[in-house]
Amino acid sequence: YVLDVMELPDPVLPQLPALLGPDVPAAGVLVVGNKVDLLPADCRGHLGRLRQRVAAACARAGLRGAALVDIRLVSAKTGFGMEGLVSRLQRSWKCAGDVYLLGATNSGKSTLFNTLLRSDYCKSRAPDIIDRATVSPWPGTTLNLLKFPIINPTCDRIFRRQERLKEEATKTEDQLSIEEKKHLNQLKKQGYLVGRVGRTFQQQKSSSEIDFDPDMLSYSVDEDPRDSPKKHEEREEFTHNEVKDARWCFDTPGIVKEDCVLNLLTEKEVKLVLPSHAIVPRTFILKPGMVLFLAALGRIDYLEGEKPAWFSVLASNLLPVHVTTLSNADAVYEKHTAQEFLKVPMGGEERMKEFPPLVPQDITLKGIGTTEAVADIKLSSAGWVAVTAHAEEELLLRAYTPKGTALVVREPPLLPYISSIRGARIPGTPAYRTKKPPSFVENLRTTGSR
Repeated sequence: YVLDVMELPDPVLPQLPALLGPDVPAAGVLVVGNKVDLLPADCRGHLGRLRQRVAAACARAGLRGAALVDIRLVSAKTGFGMEGLVSRLQRSWKCAGDVYLLGATNSGKSTLFNTLLRSDYCKSRAPDIIDRATVSPWPGTTLNLLKFPIINPTCDRIFRRQERLKEEATKTEDQLSIEEKKHLNQLKKQGYLVGRVGRTFQQQKSSSEIDFDPDMLSYSVDEDPRDSPKKHEEREEFTHNEVKDARWCFDTPGIVKEDCVLNLLTEKEVKLVLPSHAIVPRTFILKPGMVLFLAALGRIDYLEGEKPAWFSVLASNLLPVHVTTLSNADAVYEKHTAQEFLKVPMGGEERMKEFPPLVPQDITLKGIGTTEAVADIKLSSAGWVAVTAHAEEELLLRAYTPKGTALVVREPPLLPYISSIRGARIPGTPAYRTKKPPSFVENLRTTGSR
């Protein structure tokens, strides 16, 4: 089961036992927390804390004991944790049965399928034969069951794979090929956590001969060379022996989340809302009587409190954040909704005729200290705001999301120390300069280390 760690509490996870039926304890579920590359590390050990949060969500959903095989944190996009996931899959189920990738829409199932397709989990010839899953932010793009054959992890194959992983772990970035470096640098720009996914068992390709038609090379100076009609390339197929006893890994259509703001948006708007690169946290210090807008998809009013509090926004870097006063907030929303200033939704007055209004929910929080957030206010799937306040300070907030979408107060917060990831205060504003933590590459030695 693939879940987006940013979506905790995962809306589909509680439905999973009923969805899978009574055979779950016999087969087991391996839960994969995806998209960890998008979240900045707020302190040491943040991945262990994230894993605990996923484990707690699984326990609340009734997934525990024999039914829960393991919990792995990965990035299907940047490859972080993927080699470990492949090893765990091979240890857990070997080649005993078929494996199905399940999850909500936009959890990254199809990206995970494509990464596994290029890994040691898949038979070596399969990537040349199997269609890759379509990766799209639009729900329902996986319309049928794509599948690839699982490689049988024999003792010899496991040994050779472990030898490859040991050898690769001794490399530094300087020892990589130019192409590998280029690919790695691209991934580091997109995510905080990066990993390299390789293949131990490569399909040996026969050396191709140069194919030409000598008659086509003979033409007079008055004639133009003509392109020869391309021969029809026959698609490769599996042989009967390759698949007669095969076990398969299936990608399944995503389960649509209810009460989700993405269901209200156009494809262009969804691309702005769903983070595609590592999130850069944006922190603001607000006094009572101030309001924070996340595009036109969420609003938080700081109504009552004795002291200023810190509000750290974790959302797509493409979504604007604006701070104003309570007296001006309604006018700002009326004037700028569906315009460039608030960006999403987009399309002017006509778009807003069909878009639901923002509805409020009052929230009371008590601060636990200036270095640790007390809670996240999760504005459906648009992102969330971590609230940090002085110890024992009581805050009255009013949060808004579009009608029909879920607003969740997440306690404890996902990244409790996120307000510390900031630069200096910008003079004359409630904002702090943004600060992007460095990327970390898994299974690669730091240059110069021994």
